Amino acid sequence: MNAAPAFPPASARNMALLVQLRWMAVFGQLVTIWVARHLFGISLPLVQLVAVPVLLAMINLSTMVIGREREGYTYLELLGALMLDVLALAWQLYFTGGTNNPFAFLFLLQIVIGAILLPPSWSWIVAAAASLAFIVLTAGARPLALPARHAGHPMQIYVFGSVVCFLLIAALLVFFVIRIDRNRRQSDAALAPLRQQAAEEHHIVRMGLLASGAAHELGTPMATMSVLVGDWQKHPAIRANPELQEELAEMNAELLRCKRIVSGILMSAGEARGENPAAMPLSGFLSAIASEWAERTSGAVRWIDELEEDFQIISDPALRQVIGNVIDNAVEVSPAFVEIRSRLAGDALELDIVDRGPGFSQEMMDAFGRPYSSTKGRDGGGLGLFLVVNVVRKLGGKVEVCNPQEGGALVRLNIPLAALASGGRGPK
Repeated sequence: MNAAPAFPPASARNMALLVQLRWMAVFGQLVTIWVARHLFGISLPLVQLVAVPVLLAMINLSTMVIGREREGYTYLELLGALMLDVLALAWQLYFTGGTNNPFAFLFLLQIVIGAILLPPSWSWIVAAAASLAFIVLTAGARPLALPARHAGHPMQIYVFGSVVCFLLIAALLVFFVIRIDRNRRQSDAALAPLRQQAAEEHHIVRMGLLASGAAHELGTPMATMSVLVGDWQKHPAIRANPELQEELAEMNAELLRCKRIVSGILMSAGEARGENPAAMPLSGFLSAIASEWAERTSGAVRWIDELEEDFQIISDPALRQVIGNVIDNAVEVSPAFVEIRSRLAGDALELDIVDRGPGFSQEMMDAFGRPYSSTKGRDGGGLGLFLVVNVVRKLGGKVEVCNPQEGGALVRLNIPLAALASGGRGPK
């Protein structure tokens, strides 16, 4: 499969700007021909001169039609557009006095445009072409046939033309540089979110490596502790003490929970669906999460199921973990009440986690999802919500936060069903 061509930043807008300047050239050339012929009485080869603006207008129209289906233009295409303008100007000057025509200095405008739009090595091509055209026009061009009233004072027309040419170049340079700078700033603004996303993904990779490394390191001591606890449970002195047996049983349960957490980290590090994904109903997936947290919080977490139909999804350890991160943050500020609401919003799962805590400050909402952005005052804070935002984004969804009117805080996860579903769906 062929990769899409990579176009320079803002190349489409820059080509549109060249088209605008060419329209100005078409209009300016026609006005200049009319003024020279009717006001100054200069005899001009109209067929050769008018042919150029007509040709430029046709090229402009073709570029505008083709450009509707283009995402951008290569440097070679931009160079070709500039070379066309250089040749058109050289043609016009050849029939109107060559370098004796003050409008010959418009070549400088083409050189400046090339230096701004093209890489240095390419802009030298425009400069060389314009310089060569200027030299050729100096060596040979058709002189202007001035009328009798101007033949004795040719410098008057030259000075007048020089003033007009200077004002024209100044206006066009200001217009062009302002527009190019605007295009550059728009390109930078469009690239800023991509740079931010790349930086965040770099953080994710580093944290994933750290988490998987820590999980591997923790596996051995936990296995050792599990063996020791098992041996202690079999010791006669401990078997004779019901209180110690109960504490060891609780310790063993917590060790098993730690093992499951470590296994989840190893499955989730670098792989969104783990090594052995399992299909299950969406309602069952959410019910299991809600039941686990309800058990941990003595019923403070409850699930409100508003799904109109059920879906078969791939049980996602990473998604389970990010939902757990949001619930954990909610429980921390609202230990007595956390509500999970699930519904379908078009082709997406909409999951709301609501608490009755103090809500989000404006500063927290502005910095939501950024790494190490937290109000908890501890090192490494904010990584949980940072992972939530990025994992959901990788699934093609988004995370929103707000403060409901009734108080507390709301975190909404919007996840496309296509990123979760295994294909099966049906009524509940």
